[in-house]
Formats: sequence, structure tokens, C-alpha cells
Amino acid sequence: MSRQLEKTYNPKEIEPKLYEKWCENKYFHAEVDRSRKPFTTVMPPPNITGKLHMGHALDNTLQDILIRYKRMQGYNALWIPGTDHAAISTEVKVTDQLKKEGIDKRDLGREGFLKRTWEWKEEYAGTIESQLKKLGVSCDWDRERFTMDEGCSEAVEEVFIRLYEKGYIYKGSRIINWCPVCQTSLSDAEVEHEEQAGHFWHIRYPIAGTDRSLVIATTRPETMLGDTAIVVNPDDERYTDIIGKMAILPLVNKEIPIIADSYVDKEFGTGAMKVTPAHDPNDFEIGKRHNLEEINIMNDDATINENGGKYAGMDRYEAREAIVQDLKDQGYLVKVEEYAHNVGVHERCKQTVEPLIKQQWFVRMEELAKPAIKALETGELKLIPERMNKVYMQWLNNIRDWCISRQIWWGHRIPAYYCDECGEMIVSKGAPEVCPKCGCTHFTQDEDTLDTWFSSALWPFSTLGWPKQTEELDYFYPTDVLVTGYDIIFFWVIRMVFSGFEHTGKCPFHTVFFHGLIRDDQGRKMSKSLGNGIDPLEIIDQYGADALRLTVVTGNAPGNDMRFYREKVEANRNFANKVWNASRFILMNMEDKVISRPDDTDLSPSDKWILSKVNTLAKDVTENMDKFELGIAVQKVYDFIWDEFCDWYIEMAKYRIYYADENYKAANAALWTLKTVLGNALKLLHPYMPFVTEEIYSALVPEEESLMMSSWPVYTEEWAFPAEENIVEHLKEIVRGVRNARAEMNVPNGRKAKVFIVSEDKELCEGFETLKESVKPLMNASEVLIQETKEGVSEDAVSIVVPDGAVYMPLEDLIDFEQEKERLLKEEEKLKKELARVNGMLNNEKFMSKAPEAKVQEERAKLEKYTQMMEQVKERLASFMK
Repeated sequence: MSRQLEKTYNPKEIEPKLYEKWCENKYFHAEVDRSRKPFTTVMPPPNITGKLHMGHALDNTLQDILIRYKRMQGYNALWIPGTDHAAISTEVKVTDQLKKEGIDKRDLGREGFLKRTWEWKEEYAGTIESQLKKLGVSCDWDRERFTMDEGCSEAVEEVFIRLYEKGYIYKGSRIINWCPVCQTSLSDAEVEHEEQAGHFWHIRYPIAGTDRSLVIATTRPETMLGDTAIVVNPDDERYTDIIGKMAILPLVNKEIPIIADSYVDKEFGTGAMKVTPAHDPNDFEIGKRHNLEEINIMNDDATINENGGKYAGMDRYEAREAIVQDLKDQGYLVKVEEYAHNVGVHERCKQTVEPLIKQQWFVRMEELAKPAIKALETGELKLIPERMNKVYMQWLNNIRDWCISRQIWWGHRIPAYYCDECGEMIVSKGAPEVCPKCGCTHFTQDEDTLDTWFSSALWPFSTLGWPKQTEELDYFYPTDVLVTGYDIIFFWVIRMVFSGFEHTGKCPFHTVFFHGLIRDDQGRKMSKSLGNGIDPLEIIDQYGADALRLTVVTGNAPGNDMRFYREKVEANRNFANKVWNASRFILMNMEDKVISRPDDTDLSPSDKWILSKVNTLAKDVTENMDKFELGIAVQKVYDFIWDEFCDWYIEMAKYRIYYADENYKAANAALWTLKTVLGNALKLLHPYMPFVTEEIYSALVPEEESLMMSSWPVYTEEWAFPAEENIVEHLKEIVRGVRNARAEMNVPNGRKAKVFIVSEDKELCEGFETLKESVKPLMNASEVLIQETKEGVSEDAVSIVVPDGAVYMPLEDLIDFEQEKERLLKEEEKLKKELARVNGMLNNEKFMSKAPEAKVQEERAKLEKYTQMMEQVKERLASFMK
């Protein structure tokens, strides 16, 4: 027996209650079950640096849609949630928090600082979990992970040691990206490039022992303090005679060699370049090839160090100004050009990064990248949309060794230990007991921590118990789909792929579904600085989670950014109400009735039409969802429910429901169809709007445990009714035609008219005959006559052309002739006055000579319009006078 729904849908009350029910019944939990096929996805772990934002709402809604869909298809669906320790970001947040309390993190010391950071983690990871629950995500909370929990930490240590033993991890001096504000190294992926207005300073370098000079342009004059050579192209005829000579470094007044290297572009600038190996990655490579000295002139905070002579202690930009001034005063500055160039900034703190030589830990990437390249080439890995293939390949084919060490405290500490006596380095799990070189028993662990992405790269398998060979790992891995934003393809996606191959021998997922960013209604990226961020929780509080979920997915195409409009959320809340009210109407009419499956012969053409429609819908939606066209799929469900089901079928079914006592079989067929089609529509909508659909379904089919555990609709030949579809689609055209004609003629709703439907198609006529009483109210018809000829149709009847036939309505049924005649006479009088006024103005020489051209044109347009209207009024009046 179905139960009734409340008068209005109240998401605030219903959503938490349902979520609790789902969790209590462990619907989201998956255990190893060899009799079922698994479907696995892992949540891109949100950073513990704060609250969820709109990007998380989109990301997690898309994942939830897929996991709910697969669960209903019968898969053993597992979605693993978790959070990321977000090394640098979290350290910055906690440091700022301490600053507000007047505490310097160095005063706390490493252990004290880490204690505070773990407290931060407990608070924010909890906040994120409760926010995700409000969104309705059906992930397995029993399997929630954190990138620094015991299991993940064990995986990180295992990977580091394995890669080190294979020679893939090494320690060495390299040019790295250095953030002078966060005082740590950064990987290339953490550096954003933005265009900044700058200058090209052209500086004269004299050639020792001659009166010649070389002019060299630079965008960073302060780095000249660390110049160790001038380089030219060996094939550049302008300079062949000076290769091997010495140049004098301005301001520093020391001699540096002039060398040849084919890296230099002869066509660019003067074809001569200064070489600063300690402050430029390309210069570093040239320096290695030519055995040049590496002179670092900068401290970690981007002030000039003792190698900078008189400029020591100055900030980098302060030093730049002083150096430029000195070059000018001493006659070395030739000219200054305005120049816009791309500058690397730290994506977290937005400060300009400095390329510096540092001792860091690196991962050799050349070998690790190969299986990741092959996976895409062979189709083992598929990226959606396909255009991401190019981005993926470009990065892997030009990959540089990955700098994985960070000079911060929060994160996985590098498992390398140094002997306090002889300095021997040992990489191992835990500190060694004794030094293999000198026998000493005292060790100090490396101070550095690992790049955040080093641990997140292991996420698809570390969350399933790797390096232990667990049952879960064997059954649920490799995972199936990864859903993520296109903006972290380098940071995360590619690193997961090569890590998966290296440590498990398998690609960690077969498909990556990239979504775009959510922008504001003006198309701008949401950011704190613009103050245009929208809090998803505020939207949920106001409109409900279902409305927000539907908004972020409607019109969403893979890889494309989308704009967020509050009006759309409001419209989607209205859609939830529409579904609720339609369902409530159906349930009220089912009350106290035993509804049984009718014989096919008892189903009307409209029943078969809507069954056929929902049947095709199931097939189309399934196809779209399998192609990750989630926005297209839900638009089809939305249109079906609002248009076909609510606006057409329910209206057509009312006649049989209201006259149930006279024809029980017809009413039973209508109610059974309403219940069946609504049930299937709710199932198709459920992954998108889980709350409202679950609440309705539990009232509609109380004997079932839960909608989220019910089976996904599947296309069946039994419900394919093309002939009935044809009949109802024709009938819909007729109803639309009648409604349009009445609207054009301003016929009041209360005025009913006879409708003649004329068609030579016998099959259509038979179908129309069975449905005419159902559609009569939709056309405001007093009577519907279906015939093969125009017999009985008056000459002045209003005609409407429809496919395979025509529709007629007697004019006297639509119009009160006396009233209409009176209205037309009044209209004629009004138009006479208007025409007299316009003609008067246009025949007035004074007006014509003095009025602006635009005003004259306006009056001419009015004359044309009123003349046309007058002709129509006269024509109508003439027809009444006949």
C-alpha cells in the first residue's frame, strides 16, 4: 500500500533524515564479493586547508552520479573517500594561525608545530566530511583515508625505498624552482606562469685587451653578479674571432671566458648571452657542459648574499634598481626596452619564484614515463574529452626529473638518515642501528619532507592496502574511472599513472573523466581575491542539495568550464517541486485502490505511448551515461518528466482516473501506467537528485527497501509501441494547433468549441477515437468529432493544418458575433483618429521641414502600421455583414 506525501517538499527536513538512513543501512559500503563485478573509483582527496568550494561540489556530484548509476546497474560499487594533507598549503595556514596568536613556528619547534597541524587536520577533515554528506555523496565512509594515515605513510616509505634502490631517486644539486616566501623548493607543476610587464636591459660587456664590447640583454640584471661566462653560437661568424677570449664583467670587474655553445640562437637579440649557472636552468646545463663555476648570489629569502659584494643584504628588486643605476652611471647601460614576459609564480602564495641551485631529492622520470605514454597509445588508458591526450603526451614527452623534496615540516619525512660521525647516508625504514661505514650508532634523519603529490600519486592503490597484498587490492584494483578537474592533469593524473605501472604493474584506472571549472555568472574564475566565490552549503541550505546537484551537471560537457547562475538553482528547485507535486497527485489517486498489472488489451494508446517513451529514454540515458555525457543524459530525463509525463500523460490520464467507478479496468490501466512510468523516471533521475527521488519512491513502492538499491531501467522490446507513439504524437500536434489558434483569436478559456479532426488515415482515426475524451479538456472542446471527410464542417470554420490531416473549429463556437462586431467598430473608430493625426503631421510642411529625420520616419512607420490594421479590421467587418 503506497503512502501519501506531505503537501510541500521540504529538503531541509528530508535530506538529513534520508542520508542517515542510507548510512545506517550501509548502502554505501562495499565488501569483496567474487560473485559480483566491482566498479571502483577514488575521490580526489580535498585538501584539509579549509571548506569545500563549488569545484568540490561539481567534482563530487559527478562522481556520485556515476557510482549511484553503477550501483543500480548491479555492480559492487565502491567509492573511496579521503582527504589530503596538502603540505605547503596547510603549513602556510597553520603558520598564519600561529602568527595571529603571536607565535613563531620556530619557537614551537618541529614536534610542537606538527602537534598543532594534526589538531588542524582533525578539525578540518571533520568539516569536509560533514559538508560532503550534505551534498548527498554515497562514498564508503568506513573506508575513509588520509594521505598521512598509517597505511598511506607505509606505502610512501615503501615507494621511496624501492625507487631509491632502483636508482630512480637520487640526491643532487640542480636548478630548482624556489619560493622565497614559503622558503621551499617547488616542482614544475606547482609553478604557474603569468605575463608580467618588465624590461630588457641591454648591458655592454667589454672584451679584455681590445676596445670592442658585446651587448647583452637581460630581464634580471641582478643575476649578473653570478655570471661566469659569455656564450655565442659556434657558427656565428660575427664572433668566431673572440671565442676563447675574456670579457670583463661590469661592476664586478673580473674576467669571464667567452665560450661557444649551439644552444644560443644566432637570430635572437645580439646572438650573445650571459651565463649564470646558479640562477637559470638553461645556463645551468651550459655550465655543466663547459665546467663553469656556479656562483649563487642569493639567500633563501631572495636577498643578495655575501657573493654580491656591495649589494649584499639587499632584496632582489632593491638590488636590481641599484645595479641598473650603477650600470648607467658607469656607462655600461646601452638602452632599456619595455618587455612583457612570462614569469613563474608559486601557485599557492603567488610570489615570483627564483631558479636556484640547491641540493634536493629528485625522481628520474625518463624510464617511469614510458609505460604511461604507451598506455595512452595502446588505448589501455582513455582520457575524456579526447583533446586531453595532446596535453598528456606533450608533458610526458618533455618531462624533466621531478624535484620531490620540500623544506617544510608538515608532510612525509624523507626516510634518509645521516651518520653523525662520518656523514654516510642510508635510506631505510626507520633509523639504522649501526653505520655500515664507521660503526657509529647515532643518526640524524633528513630534515626535508616529500612533495604532497608524491603520496597522492599512490592514492588508487595505497587506499586499498598496498604494499600489503590485501583481498581488497586484488578485487577492487585497478579502479575503473577517475573523475577530476583538467587543471591537475600534471600534478596528479600523470603521476598516478606512472606510479600505478611502476608499483602494481597495472594502470590505476582505465578512464579519466575531466571536468571543467565552475566560473561565476560573468565567466570569471571563482577566487578569494575577487570575492566571487559561492558557498555550496549556503546554496544547499536555501534550495536543497538536489537543486544544487542538478545545476552543476545540467549543460555540463566533459572538459568544459561552466557558469554558475542562482536563477538556474531556483529553476531546478522548482523542478524538484514539480516532480513532488505530480507524484503527490498520483499517490492521492492511488489511495485505497488495489492496482494490478493490466492486460495489454486494457492499455490505451496513451499508456502504450508513455511506456514506449520511458523505455527509449532508459536506452538513451544509459548510452549517454556510458559515454560520460552526464549533462545530456539528465536533460533528457528532465524534459521527459516535465513535458511528456507531467504536461501530457498525466493530463490525458485524468479522464479515466476521474471516471474510475464507471470503468474500473480503464482506471486501473491508467494508474498502473502512472505508477510504473513514475517509478522508472525516478530511477533515471535518482543519481542526479537522490533525495527527492528516494522520498517519493519510498511512498510509491513502500515494499522495496530503497530506490538507491533498486535496479536501473533496461530497454525492453515488450514496451516498444511505435504505432501508439505515432497516434499520440499526431494528437499532441492537434492539441497544440487548437491551443495556438484559440490564443491568437483571444478566445476566453471558459468558451468551449466543437473540434473536427479530419484524416484519411484509418489507423490514426481509430486511435484518436479511443483518446478523444482524454484530450477534450486539453483543447477546451465541447465535443470532438473524428471523421475521414469534411462533412458537417461550416464554410467559415477556423482550419488548422496538421500532419496527415486537418482540424476545424466552427467560428460561431469561438466568437460572439455581436460582441466581436462591436469590438471591431470601436477599433475602426480608434484607427480613423490615429490615421487622421499621422496624416495631418506628415502633410504639415512646418513639421516636415523642422522635425528630426528619426521622428519623421517614426510617424511614417506608424502610418504604414495603422493602414495595415485598418485593412484587416475592414475585412473582418465585411465578413460579418454578409
